[in-house]
Amino acid sequence: MATVTELVLYPIKSCAGIAVQQAQFLVSGLAAFGMHDREWMLVTREGQFLTQREYPRMALVVPRIDGDAVEVSAPGMPPLRLPLAHDELAAGMTVQIWDHSVEAADCGDAAAAWFGDAIGGACRLVRFRPDVHRPTSTKWTGGRAAETRFADGYPILVIGQASLDDLNNRLAAAGRAPLPMNRFRPNLVVAGLEAFEEDYVESFDADGLALRPVKPCARCPIPAIDQATGIPGPDPLDVLQTYRANPRMEGAVCMGMNAIVTAGEGGSLCVGQELDVRIAF
Repeated sequence: MATVTELVLYPIKSCAGIAVQQAQFLVSGLAAFGMHDREWMLVTREGQFLTQREYPRMALVVPRIDGDAVEVSAPGMPPLRLPLAHDELAAGMTVQIWDHSVEAADCGDAAAAWFGDAIGGACRLVRFRPDVHRPTSTKWTGGRAAETRFADGYPILVIGQASLDDLNNRLAAAGRAPLPMNRFRPNLVVAGLEAFEEDYVESFDADGLALRPVKPCARCPIPAIDQATGIPGPDPLDVLQTYRANPRMEGAVCMGMNAIVTAGEGGSLCVGQELDVRIAF
């Protein structure tokens, strides 16, 4: 058995997350309070997606639910409200996420100006349109169809608490400070597994909901960024490189598993809930 210890949505891709006590699991990712994971995203004026890799200060953009809106704040900035209701008159914009072109809704000049000041660079804020479906690659799903919004490739990222504990033990042995889980930006954190056992899980099951890990998560430099300050520091990838280079991923350093919902779409999990774990043999 494993236990859910954290559920986190990131309403705006690469900005701060919102920890919730309960979340609905949709084919396209987590949802709670009428918002979805990675529902908004910052892009260049040409539509290329932006992350903390280019603008570490995105970590300081903090969303919270405020009635019928997501209110976002940033140091020295007045708060900005993003209505949860979709604007049917919003202008369309084609945006690029890795190899995917997606039709999105532009959130307007006022939002673009606010976020440009917050991160220190010209940008546009776009929202995932409710009439758009973005399929995921079936290369890692055995041909099973899935979809996501503005996540990099798959809708849900799972990390075992023991995996972070193992990394932090190795960092301590190297004389370095431990890292919090938010450096790795998971949606679902589970306790009760051995370190990196999530790599070998066939399915997490609870109350008719089945979550299947499908692809190891190759790590970029974002875990080096302090999510409380937006300041890059020592990169843990050098330590992870010594034991987490994955030959299935052409030697990429991996931590966590991208996952899809395979049963019980629309079901919910809550913090503290137990999960049945099936290991792939």
